[in-house]
Amino acid sequence: MIDPRSQEPPDGLSRRGLFQAAAAGAAAVFMPTVVPASALGRGGAVAPSNRIVMGHIGVGGQGMQHVVGGVWTQTGGMTGRDDVHVVAVCDVNRQRLENARDQVNQRYGDKGCSTYRDFRSLLARPDIDAVLIATGERWHPLISMYAARAGKDIYCEKPLSVTIEEALAVRRVVDRHGVIFQMGTQQRSSHAFRHACELVRNGHIGTLREVVIGVGGPAGYKDCHLPEEPVPEYLDYDMWLGPAPWHPYNSSLVNGWMAWRDFSGGEMTNWGAHHFDIGQWGIGMDNSGPVEVRPPDGKEINVLTYRYANGVIMTRDTDRTYRESPDGNGVIFVGTKGKVAVWRYDLKTWPENLKKHVTGPGEVRLHSSDNHHSDFLDSVRTRRQPNCPASVGARSITVGHLGNIAYELNRPIQWDPQSERFVNDPEATRLMSRPMRAPWRL
Repeated sequence: MIDPRSQEPPDGLSRRGLFQAAAAGAAAVFMPTVVPASALGRGGAVAPSNRIVMGHIGVGGQGMQHVVGGVWTQTGGMTGRDDVHVVAVCDVNRQRLENARDQVNQRYGDKGCSTYRDFRSLLARPDIDAVLIATGERWHPLISMYAARAGKDIYCEKPLSVTIEEALAVRRVVDRHGVIFQMGTQQRSSHAFRHACELVRNGHIGTLREVVIGVGGPAGYKDCHLPEEPVPEYLDYDMWLGPAPWHPYNSSLVNGWMAWRDFSGGEMTNWGAHHFDIGQWGIGMDNSGPVEVRPPDGKEINVLTYRYANGVIMTRDTDRTYRESPDGNGVIFVGTKGKVAVWRYDLKTWPENLKKHVTGPGEVRLHSSDNHHSDFLDSVRTRRQPNCPASVGARSITVGHLGNIAYELNRPIQWDPQSERFVNDPEATRLMSRPMRAPWRL
């Protein structure tokens, strides 16, 4: 039994011991004397030696889309690819875990998928090249950091973190260990969003003045006082909580954790991880951020407002996005000569002919990808940076966190994007981080 309270390798084994045990087990596997042509890479198949071996951590709704495919993946998930071999799944919910295992085995026609209740056991496997993390965001920073230290390349679902300091910590550890990290902001691998940002970056709507974001607000509840219910026998609830503050089990919490601030930043960091990210991409601030954030004051401004050093204003204004774009859940770029509204997965331009513009020689060309999984896997092979590395992911989620802090303090805040610190504001600085439930720590 793995002790979830320990940060050490499970079962009392050292990492070397775990690797030796795995190697001994692998050596005992019977090898067939007749090798199919597909195993050698003939007939257009990818040879096993060229496949990326993956483990999935978190196999709930979004996690299963990554495993077997769904609405946005445009493929049959990772198990539908010839260049990937999924060998392990991990979840604290045994029902989800067994379902994921069975679906993986069904895809491959064997019984080779291993199951884990503790992500540390999966990460200790030396045969796994990369992991896909699709837990709640309370776990995203720690699992990403454990994976980086284990030398695994990482695709991590958004949002990256619950606090600014957690996001910065992920970036530091990923950079230190030199692993590939892809943030799961798949809009960056959409032609519509890339085309919109290229139109803006190349001046086709004139000088950019404003970016309007259509996204929901912060978590609905600051405190969680739900009544205690019996913990289902299939759920490791202590591990589900992880580093988040302890609360008694309640099905409404487990099924709707995004509504509580202890577990999430709400829609500001859920959809905001997508749309603030695109806003920063279009402004050209992937490695920077705003200098001031002002919440609605009922006088001068009636929407959350970000100001950038180059004079661009970015607002969270869902009323306006619903008026001006076909889908209120999107982004509008406003320039001195025109506008671009972009949503999933199309765009509208003013003037209309801008939509057909083809980015030409000498113009800014942004990172091009038509599938976010493929972009990540190409980076694993080539070691080049993917569409949304940790450096960008940390900056983008910081924008959402800054908005939440401005809402909580109910006053303007000043931010230094170079030092990534608040300017002479101890009260706001305290909200950059939070203690983790023992024994978990950054």
